Parts: sequence; C-alpha cells; structure tokens
Amino acid sequence: MFELSKERQMLIKMVREFSEKEIAPLADELDRTGEFPNETTMKLCRLGLLGLNVPKEYGGAGLKDVDKVLTVMEVARACSSTGEMFAVQLLVNDIIVHHGTEEQKHKYLGMTCKEGKLGAFALTEPGAGSDAGGLQTTAVQDGDYYILNGSKCFISNVGPHEGDYAIVITVTDKAKKTHGGMTAFLVDRDTPGFTVGKLEDKMGIRGAAVSELIFEDCRVHKSQILGKVGKGFHIAMSGLDSGRVGIASQACGEAQAALDAAIEYAKQRSQFGRPIATKQGLQWYLAEMATKLEAAKLLALKAADLRDRGEPAGMNASMAKFFAAETANEIAAKALQIHGGYGYMKDYAIERIYRDTRILTIYEGTSEVQKIVIAKELLK
Repeated sequence: MFELSKERQMLIKMVREFSEKEIAPLADELDRTGEFPNETTMKLCRLGLLGLNVPKEYGGAGLKDVDKVLTVMEVARACSSTGEMFAVQLLVNDIIVHHGTEEQKHKYLGMTCKEGKLGAFALTEPGAGSDAGGLQTTAVQDGDYYILNGSKCFISNVGPHEGDYAIVITVTDKAKKTHGGMTAFLVDRDTPGFTVGKLEDKMGIRGAAVSELIFEDCRVHKSQILGKVGKGFHIAMSGLDSGRVGIASQACGEAQAALDAAIEYAKQRSQFGRPIATKQGLQWYLAEMATKLEAAKLLALKAADLRDRGEPAGMNASMAKFFAAETANEIAAKALQIHGGYGYMKDYAIERIYRDTRILTIYEGTSEVQKIVIAKELLK
C-alpha cells in the first residue's frame, strides 16, 4: 500500500543525511542546556522543510501529509526537541492553509517559508486540557476589533525569544461554547496586550520551547479572525487531527532512535563471554520492538494517506497517535532495560530518549482521550 516513489525515497535520504549531520550532534547539548534549536530551524527553512506542507504559491514545497510523516520521523529520530518544533510548525501551516484568507496565507505562510518565523497553536489552558469546551480565554467585539483576555499554558514554539505568532482559540459566545461559541485568531507576538509568561522547565524535549501565553486587553483586528466567527472549535478539532498524525510520526522517529541504540548496544556489550545480542530473551525483546514500531509507522502513514485523499481520518489519526505514543514509550523502556545500569546514565542517549518519549502519551490528546475518540467512531 505504501510503496515509496523515487521522489519520496530521495526526500527520506536527503532529510536523513541532513538530520544525521546537522541535528543529531546537537541533541545532547539541547537537552542539557534547554536551548531552542534556532540555528537548526533556519537550516530547515533554507532546505525548504519548514514549509514542506505549504502550497508552492505561498512559498512552500507543496508536499503531502505522507511526506510530512516520513520527514518528521527522520528529524525526530535525530532529536526529539527539534522533531517537536518541526511537527508543531507543520500543524500550524496546515491550519492556516485550510482556514486562512489569501492575505493571511501570504503573510504567515510566507514568513515561515522565507524567514523561518515560527507559529504556535494555543488551545490548552490551566483549566482546559483534555476538555477543550472548558476554555476561559474570551474575545469580546469592540467595533472592528476584538479584546482578548485570558491565558494559555503548555504552548509549544513560544519562548523568551522564540515564536512569532499564534493561532489562539477563544470564547466569543459563552452560551454556545463548542456549538458556535468559539473563534480562532491569528495574533502576532508584538501585539500590545500579548505577553509570554513562564517558560516551562520540562522532564524531556528540553530543547523545545513551551510557555505560558497571557492576554490582557489584547486588541486584535477582525481581519485576524481565522476562518469564521464561531468556527473556532471546528478549526481546533481539525487541527488536532493533523497534529495527531504529526505526533504519531514524532513517536515513530523517537522509537526508531531507541531501537537503533538498543541494537547497537546489544551487539557491543558482552556478558558471560558472549555479546548479549546472542541471548534469545533479548532477541525476542528486539523482535517485539521492531514489529510494533513497523505497525505504528503503517498506522501513521495510513492516516496521512486518508488525509491526502480528502477522506475522513479522525479515527485513524487517533489510532496512529495512541498506538505510536504507547509503542514509543514501551520501546524506549525496553531499550533502556537492554542497556542495564548504563542506560540510566546520561552518558548514553537512551536516557534522554526515555525521558523524551514520556510526553507522547499526554500532549495532542492523552492516550485515554484517543481511546474515547476511537470508541465514539466505532459506536456511531
């Protein structure tokens, strides 16, 4: 079903070589310092990857969701933090492509493709994580403007100096809420009343910027509405479908890195006079890990293929995200176990990968939420 064309094989080869040369060598440093991969972001921009899923008329490469999956896998395999930044930007691109006006597309997609400017998807709030209907950030109309008040938390691609604009989901009609009461806005970082709050100190993906966004009487012109008034919840949910495919791809890349590390270590490490790779019990571990990873990749590719063909993909996106995230955590845990005591030490990459994978079952909808989405579709 997923026989790769020569063009896609060349894309994978190009991204893999770039990732191994330019991204992987920085992974440990980004984890140690918590610094954002700014230089890598600009290199991805110059390579045309930051606008991978942006139509050519707006400065992008015009590639498909399947290409996104294949590319995110390679970047995340080299560095989880960089993979997270990349996946989030592709999500933001996708939302603007599908819901933006021509003016918005030229401005925001253009600045990403040409200048490496980054966007954020601001949905989550302190009291509204899995329950998107519980949003408290409001947008009240005042003539040709809307006044935004509230805060968002755990927002990726925004830091003290990182991030240039955000897609902000707000409540414009409290009575309607998810049924026509939410509206999305494109808000530039330099808009008065929009400030970046706390930069989160995270367990993993430490090089990815994740921050609090604060809106205090933030005046946004009506031309910054993304889509239509009252369609914010729909835009957010469609965005999550795209985002879940991206996170599934990220999970596959991180799982591949863990499996690679386990195989290499098993070949090199000797106990009782023989490489531990000769032990049947360990071989079974590796076989299970590789098989589940292959299944996760195929789920992600299927969801992407459905999206590319314009077919409903919500359930498949949730299946891919759920299975890939859980699988990445399982593979990372087994890879660390194969490393033994050394795997617990920061001298080995698996220690970092193990921490990086933990977020995968939480953001873009927890594993529990994915199962709710899947079951709801099955029981229609």
